[in-house]
Amino acid sequence: MTKTTPLFTPVLIIGCAILLISFAIRSAFGVFQIPIADEFGWLRSEFSTAIAIQNLAWGIGQPIFGAIAEKIGDRKAIVIGAIMYAMGLVLSSYAVTPLAHQFYEVIVGFGIAGTGFGVILAVVGRASSVDNRSMSLAIAAAAGSSGQVFGPPLAEYLLNFMGWQTVFLIFAVLILSVLLTLPLMRLPAPASKQTLEESLGHVLKKAFRDPSYTLIFLGFFSCGYQLAFITAHFPAFVTEVCGPIEPGGLLHGLGITTTSALGAASIAIIGLANIGGTLLAGWLGKRYSKKYLLAGLYTLRTIFAAAFILVPMTPATVLLFALCMGSTWLATVPLTSGLIAHIYGLRYMGTLYGIIFFSHQLGSFLGVWLGGRMYDAYGDYTLVWWVGVGIGAFSAIVHLPVRERALSPA
Repeated sequence: MTKTTPLFTPVLIIGCAILLISFAIRSAFGVFQIPIADEFGWLRSEFSTAIAIQNLAWGIGQPIFGAIAEKIGDRKAIVIGAIMYAMGLVLSSYAVTPLAHQFYEVIVGFGIAGTGFGVILAVVGRASSVDNRSMSLAIAAAAGSSGQVFGPPLAEYLLNFMGWQTVFLIFAVLILSVLLTLPLMRLPAPASKQTLEESLGHVLKKAFRDPSYTLIFLGFFSCGYQLAFITAHFPAFVTEVCGPIEPGGLLHGLGITTTSALGAASIAIIGLANIGGTLLAGWLGKRYSKKYLLAGLYTLRTIFAAAFILVPMTPATVLLFALCMGSTWLATVPLTSGLIAHIYGLRYMGTLYGIIFFSHQLGSFLGVWLGGRMYDAYGDYTLVWWVGVGIGAFSAIVHLPVRERALSPA
């Protein structure tokens, strides 16, 4: 009788906890846009550039931490990442110039890389059975989204009682708390040094020569652009543009009385909707072609973004957009990582996904930076939204020619 491998293993549970905390903090940075800009009299582009640099550093650090995890062990990579994350937050709390914020966000970005998808998804993928892998990756990605449900409202709540500097320090303690969970995480043993030296270069060379790897790299760009732009700028966008919240209505009853609170709540709703969307993507990824599912997700995002910018912004349209966009938010992550694992195998999934993720973070950098620049130049975000619509359509198209077949054993 064949023994059934359980879906919820210690690796998956602890991995979900780490992603939840890491992404709760990361997703809250957009809430600090207006408080920091108002305190120092900065242009909107100053702090948004710091967030953009954070995203770029995250992208650069992702393949590096993937390789570190594969060489010296996953837990050591997570420890390094958590310490860098906390250090960057503490230093940022003392920053009083745009340049200082931008420099310290490099450290934060590398910390996110060490506690984010690249390392954790590779661990979860290797520790899961073939039957459970797609769903395990989806559950881990959904855990990151759960952090987005709590992070922005928590930051908004704390800012009512203390300065943003103190909130940064609280977040630093929070990310260090993930280290307490690591002893419970039973990880697959890393490959020997000899094995790494013999095969990593071969696998990378094979991937770089494969046109499908290039197409996946290009397609992930728009995901980063859209997600990072919305996370960083949507709360401020809603605060300034959205119509008034009716007194005595449903939102008032839920404690959402200002457009600022609505902006933070919308990011949380995106995260909440994404839990269902990501789990559904994992379930579908086991049964249908991942490349066609990805093309469908990017098509839906393009439609949602175009429709939102074409209609007047009201509290109702904000909530509807957050719900629709959230259902596709991180659904691309289990499908993209699962596609890489299927085509190129699991041994170097962390490094291979990390390189693909660099494209995502290039898009993140452009989305956040361009959002700040365009706002300062034109006083609104309209042009940045339409750029996102265009590259979303591009991503839907480039996934179609991907050859979804295994080049090495899974």
